[in-house]
Parts: sequence; structure tokens; C-alpha cells
Amino acid sequence: MGGNQSVPEKSIHEFTVKDAKGKDVDLSIYKGKVLLVVNVASKCSFTDSNYTQLTEVYSKYKDKGLEILAFPCNQFLHQEPATSQEVQEFACTRYKAEYPIFQKIRCNGSDTAPVYKFLKSSKTGFAGSRIKWNFTKFLLDGEGRVIQRYGSSTSPLSIEGDIKKALGIA
Repeated sequence: MGGNQSVPEKSIHEFTVKDAKGKDVDLSIYKGKVLLVVNVASKCSFTDSNYTQLTEVYSKYKDKGLEILAFPCNQFLHQEPATSQEVQEFACTRYKAEYPIFQKIRCNGSDTAPVYKFLKSSKTGFAGSRIKWNFTKFLLDGEGRVIQRYGSSTSPLSIEGDIKKALGIA
């Protein structure tokens, strides 16, 4: 689904992605949830602060309808050389991540993951539709539509107000 360049999908819920172990996950299971989708890497200067804050934000809002979807990506200076399962173990062990870590994807180029084609076509950023770096974040509403896009240097805690507003608790 969502494989062509025109990106006809209107919602992230129309996609199926692979989890860290390669099992299909139909993103329609997140209907009604506010989503924060992030491309993650374990060897980036933003790693510690982002993973720490993602865990904090998730603990605060998971029971209020927030889900974080983390997609490892090795396109930016090869800062995610680990396998998808190793990334999951790293995030869960070191940062106590309880949110799903999916299979490693590509965010840019001809083999961009379909879900990222959708996200990028929904909200462009500083570099146009291209993902500029690790830890680019997309906030989506309960219908699976992109509300906002944030660059790598925008910390998860700094967008807490937008998350609360999307959850209807602002």
C-alpha cells in the first residue's frame, strides 16, 4: 500500500509497516490515537535527549491517547548501523522505551518507505519535503492526518503543548 509517488493516501492508517522483527503491523490499529512519528538513530548527537524525552512524554500521555511510532533510519551519516531488533533492544533497555520500534526504513530517495512518502507530502519542512536529519518528528491527529512537522533540534518536551492540544487536554 502507498507505494507510488503520488501518495493518494489520506491517513497513516492506510499503511502496513514491519515491526522490528519483520512482522506486518496494520497502522489502522492506531485509529483514534494521536501519533508522534519519529525517525530514530542510536549514534546521533540528538539520541540521548530525544530518547529520554520521548520516554518521558510517552509515560505522561500514553493513557490519554498518545502513541509514539519510532522508525530507525541509517541514512544520516550512518548513525543507525544496528539491526532493527538491536535498535529495539537499545531503546527499551537504555531508555525504557515502551512505544513500538519498527523495522529500519529509508526516509529519503527513490526507496523511501511509503509511510514516509505520505508524511513528507503532508507537511514539508526546512529542507522541503526531504527529511533533513535524525529525529524529525510528525504529530498526527486521531484520524491519522499530519498536524505538524518538527525538525531534529526541536525536543519532544518543547512540543508538549501541541501534543496536549491534539489530545484535547490543552
